[in-house]
Amino acid sequence: MYKVGLFALFACLLVTSYGAAQTATGETLMLNLPRQSQHALVMQRIGITDITINYHRPLTNSRQIWGKLAPYGQVWRAGANENTTITFTDPVTIEGQSLDKGTYGLHMIPGENEWTVIFSKDSTSWGSFSYKQDDDALRVKVKPAAAETHDALAYDFDDVKPDSTVVTMRWDKVAVPFKVSVKVNDLVTASIHHQLYGLNQYYWEGWDDAAGYFLANKINLDEALKYEDQSIQSDERYDNLLNKSKILEAMGRKEDAKAFHEKALDKANALQLYFYGRQLQGEKKQDEALAIFRSTAKKFPDYWTSHMGMARVYSAQGDFDNAVKEVKLSLAGAPDSNKPNLEGYVKKLQAKEDINR
Repeated sequence: MYKVGLFALFACLLVTSYGAAQTATGETLMLNLPRQSQHALVMQRIGITDITINYHRPLTNSRQIWGKLAPYGQVWRAGANENTTITFTDPVTIEGQSLDKGTYGLHMIPGENEWTVIFSKDSTSWGSFSYKQDDDALRVKVKPAAAETHDALAYDFDDVKPDSTVVTMRWDKVAVPFKVSVKVNDLVTASIHHQLYGLNQYYWEGWDDAAGYFLANKINLDEALKYEDQSIQSDERYDNLLNKSKILEAMGRKEDAKAFHEKALDKANALQLYFYGRQLQGEKKQDEALAIFRSTAKKFPDYWTSHMGMARVYSAQGDFDNAVKEVKLSLAGAPDSNKPNLEGYVKKLQAKEDINR
């Protein structure tokens, strides 16, 4: 296997009378000039973990690739030119097997029915010609799949989820996938702890964001409550009071949650109340949303979003004439950037369409 690889290397590289290395097509390896296999870089973030693949893209050029140019059972460079590399900014699992953060040389062993994907601790070599199995950090077995023809080799991130993605190498008519998973909540929790040692600890937003993350993911609720209290201590606001009410609700402390919910709404401005009402509508809590719009109109009768809220109340009742009047009042005080949307609402209401749908 290695004799074949060395022969291919020396066939590829020619030494000129000046001692400069060139490819068989005359490309210099000393100067920055165009290459037949062009450079590419792809990146995907999963949670807070970045996955980056740095590679060169050979073309098929009507050649038979699998089993010939890339022989079955032999280590292949998974690209062209220098090592194809893959970098993980945090520990990951590959096909269920653990791999530490870092940059790895990516190699593959093609097979008709099964491939081996290799992550090598040596990431600075030329191709696979100096590959040593002793440098392996991980090997995984995967199944190839038939694919649409790709003349240029490509790496893609498929099936992207909050805590995983599938990295797929495609070339010619073959696709080779391997799944990368990340322990997102563990990593984010550790990152939050680290970030809150810095300047973020002096501002309400950092504590509120951290608590909000725990709440959204239903983890560390006791810690979330402590963080929200710290946020409120820094600066009591509608945002952190409302978040605290939600955390207490999630903890089953309904009476405490209700008290902080009311306190949050008392502190909210007209714009915040309108968007809270819209959030309730998004959660299919229409009656609660309409109640918020009505109370906001009493508290802030002249603000443009208060009129927009009442337009939604009238629209829900089928009173389209009064809904149009409210939207027109909203138009008079709205920022220019919002006016096109409001004008669209006028047209819908004039056509007897409920703008809450």
